[in-house]
Amino acid sequence: MPEAVIKEFGHALREIQKGRDPGNTKPLKHLPESGVSEILVNEREGTFRTIYTVAFKDAIAVLHVFQKKSKTGIATPKKDLDLILQRLRIAKTEYKAWQEEI
Repeated sequence: MPEAVIKEFGHALREIQKGRDPGNTKPLKHLPESGVSEILVNEREGTFRTIYTVAFKDAIAVLHVFQKKSKTGIATPKKDLDLILQRLRIAKTEYKAWQEEI
């Protein structure tokens, strides 16, 4: 992943942590779960996405980072959606366990 893309993702996540809109985010559609969004960065190498959730009171969970290489249309491929849902379930479990430790 190009360094400029990594920096842009980091900047956007920092703005989200501060409660600000970085301007390159949108809700991720096609999921049975709400509260999942994506950061989009377009570079000459292609389009890159970071999928994250702010569903937790005091944490942002980054669920998936990938380069969009659509073979058909603009929809997120099913294998990526399945991975995002799996990681969201894991994040919820880990967040709950972390909260119980505090």
